[in-house]
Amino acid sequence: MTWTLVIHGGAGMMTRERITPEQDEGARAALGQALDAGAAVLSAGGSALDAVEAAVRVLEDDPHFNAGRGAALTHEGVAELDAAIMEGTGRDAGAVAGVTGTRNPVSLARAVMEQSRHVLLGGEGADLFSRDHGLEQAGQDWLVLPERRRQLEELRARGADSFDVDMKYGTVGAVARDTAGHVAAATSTGGVTGKRWGRIGDSPLIGAGTYADDRAGAVSATGSGEYFIRAGVAHEICARARLTGMPLQAAADAVMDDVKALGGRGGVIVTGPGGEAVWSFNTAGMFRARVGSDLARSIAIYGDE
Repeated sequence: MTWTLVIHGGAGMMTRERITPEQDEGARAALGQALDAGAAVLSAGGSALDAVEAAVRVLEDDPHFNAGRGAALTHEGVAELDAAIMEGTGRDAGAVAGVTGTRNPVSLARAVMEQSRHVLLGGEGADLFSRDHGLEQAGQDWLVLPERRRQLEELRARGADSFDVDMKYGTVGAVARDTAGHVAAATSTGGVTGKRWGRIGDSPLIGAGTYADDRAGAVSATGSGEYFIRAGVAHEICARARLTGMPLQAAADAVMDDVKALGGRGGVIVTGPGGEAVWSFNTAGMFRARVGSDLARSIAIYGDE
């Protein structure tokens, strides 16, 4: 049996004019390291669930992306992290929102899935669960980077509402299909710069930013979360494939067109029981990469790649 891994590091105004050569090189290197981590699991016969967690952990630790270390800051200057993970066999899922002290929120989401009766934990409760279950902790001094503070100060100077200063939705995610034919998805994010009042986007919401179903596929999304929630993007892609037989690429493209019609921007990565390796985005670019047992390694950023 073959295996497939697809990852993303966010979508948005990724153009050669806006991204420096150093940022380009650093992002590609990180995507490559995440591919290596996930591929090592899959090529050894490991599970799709283990692979997506391994890949996302690499991206959470890399400051080029808006997840884990280097996450966007709230209006109050705090890194509040969201993540979700889901496997397609029994559609088990776990998610966390508003986490402030866990180094790898994707692993905390998996702990919620496997070590609790719940799917989604938030805020202080999620932080308490993290400590009680022995997840590696990381303080705000490790999670918060100077560049993110600069972006927050820029937002405040403009007197604007919450938005991503660079128009880059730096959410990270991974989807995989393993040699047993099972699929899984994981997503992690810091949200948007200047978010207020406990705002939660699509990433930790099962069916919006993250979804996996062996009957159809696995999806991880990145973008303007409010629109992805309203469109139920991740589940909608899988539902179109499962109920109508629509190819995953066509389903992803159609749902992203729907998001655009609502006013939303972003992208998705998708794989399915047949080992498809799909992405679709309606922005200038998306940090993305894929590899498989029968698929050449590919890393891209810009829309013309």
